[in-house]
Formats: sequence, C-alpha cells, structure tokens
Amino acid sequence: MNAQQQSLLKGSRFRPWEPVLWLLAFAAPVLSPSHALIINEIAIVGLFAVSLDLILGYTGIVSLGHAAFFGLGGYAAALFAKLVMPDPLVGLLFGMAVATLMGFIASFSIMRGSDLTRLMVTLGVGLILLELANKLDWLTGGADGLQGVVMGPVLGRFEFDLYGITAAYYSMTVLLVLFLLMRRVVHSPFGATLKAIRDNRLRAMAIGIPVNAKLAMVYTLAAGVAGAAGALLTQTTGFASLDLFEFHRSADVMLILVIGGTGWLYGGVLGAIVFKLLQDVLASITPQYWTFWIGLFLVVLVLVGRDRLMRPWTWFRRASSGDKA
Repeated sequence: MNAQQQSLLKGSRFRPWEPVLWLLAFAAPVLSPSHALIINEIAIVGLFAVSLDLILGYTGIVSLGHAAFFGLGGYAAALFAKLVMPDPLVGLLFGMAVATLMGFIASFSIMRGSDLTRLMVTLGVGLILLELANKLDWLTGGADGLQGVVMGPVLGRFEFDLYGITAAYYSMTVLLVLFLLMRRVVHSPFGATLKAIRDNRLRAMAIGIPVNAKLAMVYTLAAGVAGAAGALLTQTTGFASLDLFEFHRSADVMLILVIGGTGWLYGGVLGAIVFKLLQDVLASITPQYWTFWIGLFLVVLVLVGRDRLMRPWTWFRRASSGDKA
C-alpha cells in the first residue's frame, strides 16, 4: 500500500471523538422525546445537504434543482407504499432507485457548459418534474398532495408513533449508513479524482481522468442519496406534496452548506442542525418575520466570516481534516 492509499484510508476512519457525537445524537430522542420530530427533520435535511455537498463541495458542480431528486424519491416511496406494499425499507430502496435513475439521465445535461449553464439546466429539471407532478394528479394527487400513505412498522417490529421517536431513529440510522458510505467514497481514489476535477477540470482531462464519466457517476450517486432523504420525509410524515419539488428546497439546502461549509461531510449535518434550530426558535418568536432573521444571520456569517464567527466550528473542522476538501 503506497502513501496515497494510506492517506485515503486514514481519512475514512473515525476519529476517537466522532462515535461520541453519534451516540449523543442517537440518545437525543430518548433524552428529549418532545423534540423527536425536529430531530427527524434535522436528520433528513442533513442527509439532503450531504448529497448536495458530494457534487458541490467535492466536484464543483453548482445545482439549483437538487430538489428534483428529493421530490422524486419522496413521491416514489409514497406511491410504492400506497400501491404496492407499506414496508419502509423496501420503499426507501425503491425511492432511491428511481431518483438514481433520474440522476443518471440528468447527468448528461451537466457535462458541458459553464457553471451558469449548469445552474439553469438543473433548475429546469426541477421545474419540469414539479409541473409533471402537478399535471399527473390522477397519480400524484396534484396540488392536493398524495394522501392516504400508511407505512408499516420498520423491520416488522417498530411502529411509527405520534411522537416521532421511531421516525427519528429510522432517519438517523439511514443518515449514518449513507454518511459512512459517502465518507468511504470521498476518501477513495474515485473521491481523489473528483477533487482533481473540481480544482482544475482541464488539467484533470490532460492527465487522463475520464471527466464526463466521473461527473455522471457522482451526480447519479448524489441523486440517489437525495432521493433517500425525500423518501424518508414522505415515509415519516405519511404525506407527499408538490412542496417536495419547490425551489425553496434547493435554496434551503444551499444555505445549509453556506452555514456548515462545503467539501467536508459534516458541513451538511452541522449546517442542518443550526438551520433547523434557528428556524424553529425564530418561527416560535416571530412567526411572520423569521426568514428576515435567518437572512440577517447569513449576511453576517458571510461578511464577518465563518471562521471568526464560529471558532469552535473551525476547530471541529480542522480536527476532522480527513473530511476537508
């Protein structure tokens, strides 16, 4: 094993303090059952943000239509539960498969052009799927949403409860499994080629990296993970609506990465925690103007700088430098 392979393997390993953080996260629904629902939301949004970081932070592909795969995975899982069988795990895999297939098809649209072109193309894909979901009301429920989605127990034993404890554990488990998978991907030779493409696409082509093939692969993978997040949302809420495809989904996840940082997987998770907690607290204080205060926070964060404003955050990122781009 050469030095580069050893470095990649070292980066994929857990630091001693990381299991402690995950154990605390899994203890949270029991320690604070009244907050299980928001913990479930944080896990879902965090997984969605990590999927975007794969293409934005590690590959340099800017997307404003990532909600297309989120919504597609959500509707696929909901329809599967309603029309085929209510098993959550099988429905989750089906939602991921549908989103992955759509990601592969859409990946051919981002191989050419500038960042601005990709922005418009990815946004267009999201708008097309939104309109299709609206028009196919006989299947999706249209503007009324897909109702009557009843999920079976997880693993045949754990029923979804009103407090959201089962949902929280279900979503966090899926987040952890996919987080470990993506961690292994970004610290593999494939991940190294993605960073090379992000840093200098022409140089990557010059040294023989099949850029288009790598872009298609990572875009497809990111779409599948985003579809898993959407499937988790519809499964744990029992409802799918056009809101899954809305532009604000893509915008919110972009803001989460602004808060948490790109190019390291924990950025999406920690950014989701800050964003959802801010949203929850501010909405309870000022229901009409909470977006103003979040916007002000983001402006201050960008102008002052994340490193200055959030010193502990910076230390944490440096401590997990294996995830750093």
